[in-house]
Formats: sequence, C-alpha cells, structure tokens
Amino acid sequence: MTENTITSSLPVLTRHADAETCVDPSSTMRLLGEGRHTEGGFTSYRSTFAEGAVGAPAHFHTKATELFFVIGGSLRVLVGDEVTVLRDGDFLAVPPHIPHAFAAAPGCTADVLFVFDRAMDRFAYLRLLGRVMRGEADPKEIAESAERFDNHYVESAVWRAALEAS
Repeated sequence: MTENTITSSLPVLTRHADAETCVDPSSTMRLLGEGRHTEGGFTSYRSTFAEGAVGAPAHFHTKATELFFVIGGSLRVLVGDEVTVLRDGDFLAVPPHIPHAFAAAPGCTADVLFVFDRAMDRFAYLRLLGRVMRGEADPKEIAESAERFDNHYVESAVWRAALEAS
C-alpha cells in the first residue's frame, strides 16, 4: 500500500437495542446501517409487516440494486411484470431500472431484511415514509423526493390486479 492509497471502508455495527425504529400503521422498520464511509456505500434496514400490509407500490431505482432476504413469513413481490411470493430464507436481488413492489402475502406477516448497494440517505426517505403513513406529512413530499432518494414510482396494472385479487 502506498501513501496515495485511500482506504474508505469502515466497519458499521448497529446493536439491535440501539437501532432507530420507525413505526407506521402497517409495519415496523429497524434502521440498521448506512455505510456512507464504505466503498460504494450501502443502506440496510429490517421491516416487519403486519398481516396483509402493503410495503411499497411499484417503483424502480436508477442507481441501486435492492436486495431482499425473507427472515420469516411471506412477502409478495412484483418484479417486472411477474408477481411471486418469497418465503422464509428466500433471497431476491432487483437491479436498477426494474420495476418492483412488495407487500406481506395475503394472510401472512413478513419479516424482511433490505439492503441497497448504494448509500443515498435512504434513512431520511424511510423516516419521511413513516411520517406520511402516520398522516404527519403530505404524500406529495414522497413524489417530490424521487431524484433525491432514487425512488421512482410507476403504474403497474399487474401489481394493482394482484392487490385487488386479495
């Protein structure tokens, strides 16, 4: 290693008891870590969804890959134009520009670990989302923050039909 080599990676440790928790009417999000000081960065959080809870409408990211790991329960997901159910231990990686959505599967709860491979101040987005869900912020703020948080909402007839069917 030379003096010009920059090491930007720092460990990120969040103890369960110290993790910030955001609660809204249908889920609890535990903010685990944002690696702004790691190469490329990342964001990780854990969401526990109530039975039948809707997680996120159809959207895509232009920069980040979003990773899902189902710790428990079942999560219904849209990926592109396909709806499937992820169960305990299932893993999904959704690359940039692919529309996706998620919700607890009908009649189920879901406990899911989410990881984004780019740090983009997503904790601020999750806090905003919680405020909107609790009626403490205007939903327009979500739409106005699309570029800042790399969250771009799209219409999906497939997802709408899946939700209406349950």
